[in-house]
Amino acid sequence: MSKAADKNDPMTVTVRIMAREYAVTCPPDEHDGLVASADYLNERMTAIRRRGKALGAERIAVMTALNLARELLALKGDPSLLKPDQESLDRLKQMSSDIDQTLDQAEETKAR
Repeated sequence: MSKAADKNDPMTVTVRIMAREYAVTCPPDEHDGLVASADYLNERMTAIRRRGKALGAERIAVMTALNLARELLALKGDPSLLKPDQESLDRLKQMSSDIDQTLDQAEETKAR
């Protein structure tokens, strides 16, 4: 077996989340991302545990997953999570009106 194949073999990483250790297999090039993700998840779950009253680990995990999913959807611009403010709506209406007016003027000029 060559050295190149060894470098690409999956590795087992032990991560700690809420005082429990989990062995996770990942490609070597994803090691740092996995560790960072586990640390972030641990922080988020620990924060929920501190705020809650004797929540079980499963409930904490679900609450954390829901919070992270909402954040992800917001970052992706999911319209169900975005609430446009009135100023933005007014600006969009004005821009639409300006575009319509410009197109009308262009058509009038073209018709002459």
